[in-house]
Amino acid sequence: MFHFKPDKWFELKTCSLCGAKSKTISEVIGVCVDCLRNRTEEALKIAEKAHIESKRRYGLPSSPPRDFEGVVCRNCANECSIPLGGVGFCGLAENVDGKLRWRIKLPFEAVVDWYYDPLPTNCVAGDWCPATTGLGYPKYAVSPRGEHGYYNLAVFYGACNLDCIFCQNWHYRDNTRRLSPVKSYEELVAAADRRVTCICFFGGDPTPQLSNAILAAKKSLERARRENRILRICWETNGLMNKKLLSQIVKLSLESGGIVKFDVKAWSYPVYKALTGVSNDKLFENIRYVASFIDERPEVPLFMASTLLVPGYVDEYEVRMIAKFLADLNPAIPYRLLAFHPDYMLSDLPPTSKNHAKEALEAALSEGLENVSIGNVWLLGDYY
Repeated sequence: MFHFKPDKWFELKTCSLCGAKSKTISEVIGVCVDCLRNRTEEALKIAEKAHIESKRRYGLPSSPPRDFEGVVCRNCANECSIPLGGVGFCGLAENVDGKLRWRIKLPFEAVVDWYYDPLPTNCVAGDWCPATTGLGYPKYAVSPRGEHGYYNLAVFYGACNLDCIFCQNWHYRDNTRRLSPVKSYEELVAAADRRVTCICFFGGDPTPQLSNAILAAKKSLERARRENRILRICWETNGLMNKKLLSQIVKLSLESGGIVKFDVKAWSYPVYKALTGVSNDKLFENIRYVASFIDERPEVPLFMASTLLVPGYVDEYEVRMIAKFLADLNPAIPYRLLAFHPDYMLSDLPPTSKNHAKEALEAALSEGLENVSIGNVWLLGDYY
């Protein structure tokens, strides 16, 4: 359904507001980053068209619903007010006869699947993960030299509370539309057997179905304790969940040696909104909350952040401001910059250039962060 457009990578595209031309202006977004920041209202009206099209394909609202008489879902930061007979932005919450209802039987089941990923694995948190580094051995790691012969149980949730137009796992939308596969938390717990030393909840995003993930994590940890073995609970998420749910995932990771990883898409509200379709208002508040627990477990970093270097949009300024925020909280917070590759709807931008990555790395380090690295380096090139 979606195809790369390498013929577009090197073309000059035009901002429909200011007329600027650049290889790193996307026709899908329709406007340049300067207009997003400086002419926000006009620019976001144009950028919104991509999200209208994206969500239309799957029969979902193009933005978090705000029906005055709707039923409010407080599961995540979007806080959808869902109209009678309608569904929330994630596609799983609905308003049935004026009552909030989930389309699957949360927390006992979820739209979810999983696979066994041999350790050490290509994890975004790999540079600080006990499975790769041996950090926290022997309390949190099986071996001081990497957990060869063991597995990460990679748990993929088929829904999300964002609409990233560059999503590399965009097929989760098909899972949401079909409500399939649906599996019980008991099946997930059974899958976390003696071969498994860490569970990573990702997707899509675990946030819409966090109640299931939390239940499965608790039961899996109980089983691991009975069997006297190590099991870490980790998360890869956009970080836009309800604070009460966030407190539970922090507790699970803190006690098990796991890592909470937030994918921080952008610093500026209009850039974040253009890329994801939603607001980042609650994101940095949630980061501050998780960071407040870092000193309780110094052996293994509790929290890390990552940012995808989207050409033309997630530039040095975005990275610098994110890094400054993180460094002010704790300069030891790991921060990983990820190279972009074209996917889903955002196919007319090239992969991240080497210079872009270099400037972003230097900006993050200059703000005082001590543990900054670049991931997916094999994608970097001389594109712009």
